[in-house]
Amino acid sequence: MTIPLSRPPVDDEIKRAVLAAIDSRQYILGPECRQLEAEFAGYVGASHAVLTSSGTAALWMTLKALGVKAGDEVLVPAHTAFPTVEAICFTEATPVFLDVDDSYTLDPAEAAAKITPRTVGMIPVHLYGQPVNVTAVQELASRYGLWLLEDCCQSHGAAWQGKKVGSFGRAGAFSFYPSKNLTVMGDGGIIVTNDDEVAARCRRLRDHGRLNKDVHAEVGFNLRFNEIQAAVGRVLLRRLDAMNERRRQLAARYGERLAGLPAGLPVERSGAHHVFHLYVIRTDQRDALARFLRERGIQTGIHYPVPCHRQPAVDSLNAPSLPRTERIVREILTLPLSAGHTEEEIDQVAAAVREFFAA
Repeated sequence: MTIPLSRPPVDDEIKRAVLAAIDSRQYILGPECRQLEAEFAGYVGASHAVLTSSGTAALWMTLKALGVKAGDEVLVPAHTAFPTVEAICFTEATPVFLDVDDSYTLDPAEAAAKITPRTVGMIPVHLYGQPVNVTAVQELASRYGLWLLEDCCQSHGAAWQGKKVGSFGRAGAFSFYPSKNLTVMGDGGIIVTNDDEVAARCRRLRDHGRLNKDVHAEVGFNLRFNEIQAAVGRVLLRRLDAMNERRRQLAARYGERLAGLPAGLPVERSGAHHVFHLYVIRTDQRDALARFLRERGIQTGIHYPVPCHRQPAVDSLNAPSLPRTERIVREILTLPLSAGHTEEEIDQVAAAVREFFAA
């Protein structure tokens, strides 16, 4: 039997919520969407939440709302999913790639060294469920007058010194892709912000720039959300803390069973509450280990094998080398983990990893 990398929740409560949304005959930006926005804003500790079609759309709309334009530079870690960078490129601004620290999140010292007069802001990515060093990033932004747009697409419920990620910058962007800590059974995203104008502009941009049904204040796009997925999201938001705690327990179980092996294990940063969207280990025998596990019915992943600054789509930027990022992408391996996995599955994966290194 295969052990999948992730196992999204599906049960009778979720199915009932979906059927109720279907029966409502209100399918786009209706009462379920409005309730999810209010509940998610309350959960994060923000004044506003704006649902949209994906995490990528959430990032792009927020950048537009912040006034990012051609000629601007935006600091971004190279070790992240490429959509983080895509959103910058769609505004015609220039992504300035940063190396990462040992926690796989952006290195504040690297960020400070790459600020120029054209730098307008920074997108810290809370990668794998691990918050960045928020204190250092906030201090840097304050010193140079930069905005912060938190990429929280892998960190629903993560916290820094007791405060939820997404609540530290001008805005935070989240994804609801099926493998995420909080999903809606399909693509989706949400923006959180305390800035009234950012929220208002994002609401316009997601719906063709409308002020009302007939008047368009600007050129927007169709990036709306739907009632069926919002109904799922409301059910799972109520469970999010419990699901995250389950992920933390399973991650701790991995840590106990993989201790002492010649592999780097995830470490929770001091001051952070890590929610383990992914459980990523490091070994210079990565490819051999992945094959060994696949032969035993265990799925693995690499997040991400090609760093953003080396993607063909941005070749024209001639980005400089980033030594730590380029080294870790050759060594990282994602092991199965989700709130839906069992202790027995985690034990089976850990035993197979130990067997590989023993051989």
